[in-house]
Amino acid sequence: MTSLLEQAEQTLEKAQSGINPRWYPRYHLAARAGWMNDPNGLVWFDGWYHAFYQHHPYSIKWGPMHWGHARSKDLVHWEHLPVALAPEGPADKDGCFSGSAVVDGDTLALIYTGHKFHGSVDTDDNLYQVQCLATSRDGIHFERHGMVIDTPPGLHHFRDPKVWREGEYWYMVVGSRVENTGQVRLYRSTDLREWHDEGILAEAEDDMGYMWECPDFFTLGGKRVLMFSPQGLAAEGYKNRNLFQSGYLLGEWQSGQPFSHDGQFIEMDNGHDFYAPQSFLSPDGRRIVIGWLDMWESPLPEQQDGWAGMLSLPRELSLGDNNCVLIKPAAEVTALRGNYYPAPAHNLNNQKIFVASDADAVEVLLTWERNASTAEQYGIALGEGLSIYVDNQAQRLVVDRRYPEFSLEGTRSIALPADSTLSLRIFIDRSSVEVFVNEGEACLSSRIYPQPGQRDLILFANHGTATLKDAGYWSLNK
Repeated sequence: MTSLLEQAEQTLEKAQSGINPRWYPRYHLAARAGWMNDPNGLVWFDGWYHAFYQHHPYSIKWGPMHWGHARSKDLVHWEHLPVALAPEGPADKDGCFSGSAVVDGDTLALIYTGHKFHGSVDTDDNLYQVQCLATSRDGIHFERHGMVIDTPPGLHHFRDPKVWREGEYWYMVVGSRVENTGQVRLYRSTDLREWHDEGILAEAEDDMGYMWECPDFFTLGGKRVLMFSPQGLAAEGYKNRNLFQSGYLLGEWQSGQPFSHDGQFIEMDNGHDFYAPQSFLSPDGRRIVIGWLDMWESPLPEQQDGWAGMLSLPRELSLGDNNCVLIKPAAEVTALRGNYYPAPAHNLNNQKIFVASDADAVEVLLTWERNASTAEQYGIALGEGLSIYVDNQAQRLVVDRRYPEFSLEGTRSIALPADSTLSLRIFIDRSSVEVFVNEGEACLSSRIYPQPGQRDLILFANHGTATLKDAGYWSLNK
């Protein structure tokens, strides 16, 4: 009998030849075909970076979750590997949900949520989520060990384990929901198989969400960071504009003690599309994060092309002087750079200046002199669908996308930093844009869907002048 893993591989091999490449990323990781969402099991093992991800190989829509798998030597050039997990056991019969990976000696261990219904799938009363283990010596083929943590009494939503080693113990955080309150629960183990319940690490207060998905807990610059994706936050002005958010709480923690934090939830990305980020350590000790470059219930026009969903660029985290997490592209991203093309002009006076055509894989560098710029709006546009600009009146940096044919319209923005210069690194791929601000102070990520002939890069200044200290772009190689 053909296993579910073999069936998934056969399906993908047939489907990937039919992909329409018009929006398929040139340098981001996406599934060969079918559906992709959360990154899982990000880890360095046996000389390779491994990225697993939530995957439905049989359709362009969310379905019974598998774990897709790719590996890379440098975080930017990815090789697809066979599907690692399929829902083929009693503990995960309805889906292998999100989780993480750790290296245990010479073994790669995947810890993930088994998703199952006992009875009808029409009610959460029949839903049970348990934590499962699978291991591998070669990093490709996995032996399943079944459930290692059962659903706590009275819970139904209990998922997304993130495991790390600290001292003599393994620790695990798991997201959960108690009625309409999101929580992160903590566990401890010596062997990844027997786990001791350490209680609640953190939980929602003051309308901080009914479910906390994809928790991650790590040390950064001497502080403890609880990174998670809360569901159910109300929009407030410019904040929390997406259906769900991803962000962090900063505080202090020692084993056996409560997590002490100030309660200030800070979004990690202010664009239209970023969710379920997961972190890992590079071999040289950097904290790297990758997220899902999409948002639930947002249109995904690439579904008509045989695929859906992609992952963000790898991002390096550090702690700034003001105790805020700085987020910038991982250093490895510069390996993609090809030729550099300086901008044709650095001064704009109520005008538009052509920069490049057919920009489907570029990194743009712009450093604006804000004190010398009086224009009401100034920035850069990609065709007629995307513009990234300073709104001088509102004192905000804005990402504006306009693809009405796909019901994708609207802006996301951040308050302008206090500096007199505004430095932007803008990564444009076939269907995405990621904007990094002032060496990590902020980032905004959104999906974009330019039609043919709508990829010209244009600098502009409206109603006044704008001055660039530095400007140009690199073509990026796959």
